[in-house]
Amino acid sequence: MANESAPSPGSYGTYSPFLGTYTPRLDDKGRLILPAKFRAQLASGLVVTRGQERCLFVFPVEEFRRMHDQIRQAPVTSKQARDYLRVFLSGAHDEVPDKQGRLSIPAGLRTYAGLDRDVAVIGAGTRVEIWDATAWETYLEEQVSHYADTAEEVFPGAF
Repeated sequence: MANESAPSPGSYGTYSPFLGTYTPRLDDKGRLILPAKFRAQLASGLVVTRGQERCLFVFPVEEFRRMHDQIRQAPVTSKQARDYLRVFLSGAHDEVPDKQGRLSIPAGLRTYAGLDRDVAVIGAGTRVEIWDATAWETYLEEQVSHYADTAEEVFPGAF
């Protein structure tokens, strides 16, 4: 029997962040093959929903539950919290990838993110993001120029 507490290759103890950029293509049915490095963490189930900057967020089920628990703590009297929760959850779709590691992306989410054929699938730590490939390249190009400037502001003392 394998030692379940042993970290898998590329993991960080019991936490294995999603890392890297991959460029699969959507098939004619709106499915994409998840990058092999992400499949094990998403095999038992995932939730895909609207993200910021017109991308899609893909969460392992447990991470989605953790996020939902945090979000639902916001007071129902807060219009901002209600608005966020509505947009976030109304687009959410839970799924188990098929045996080939394919994820079906509902038409409404494909439209939201402007997904056609070429996509960028990026690791973003606790989640995976799915972007239109051109939108990702544009976003990345814009952000790289600010990357060094914001490191100290966002993560003081880390570098």
